[in-house]
Amino acid sequence: MSIIDRSLQLAIAQAVTASAATTDVIDAGATKNAAIGRDLGAGEQLFLEINVTANCTAAGAATVVFSLQDSADNSSYADVVATPAIAIANLTAGRTIYLPLPAGMRRYVRGYFTVATGPLTGGAFNAQIVDGMNYNRPYPDHL
Repeated sequence: MSIIDRSLQLAIAQAVTASAATTDVIDAGATKNAAIGRDLGAGEQLFLEINVTANCTAAGAATVVFSLQDSADNSSYADVVATPAIAIANLTAGRTIYLPLPAGMRRYVRGYFTVATGPLTGGAFNAQIVDGMNYNRPYPDHL
C-alpha cells in the first residue's frame, strides 16, 4: 500500500487538456556541492505514482506521456524518466501508472503531462512520490 505524504504530492486532481507541468514542484534542498546529485531516489526504490482521477476524453485519438523531470534552477527542466505514449482509451478513472525514480536527480523535481494529437477535452490526474507500488486488484464479492 502506498502512503502519500502531502509534501511529496505534485498534482491533486489536476485537470489536463494540453501539455503541462504538475502544479507543484519538490525542492530537495541545497547541498554544499551543486554537482552532487540528490538522495531522492537512492536507497529504497521510490516511484512517481500517477492516478487517473477523471476519464481522459478527446475529439480524436489523443495520447499522453507521463514524465518525471528535474532541474538545478527550478527553471530549465529535463525528463529523467517517461512512459511511452498511452492512448486515452487506457486512461480511465482509477488507473494507476508508476515510474521508478532514478538516483542522483537534481534539486527540483516535477511531473509533466505531454498531450499528443490532442487536445484533451477532459481528464485529471494525481501525481505523487511514493515508496511502493499499490497493485490492489478488486475482486467481486461472492455471497
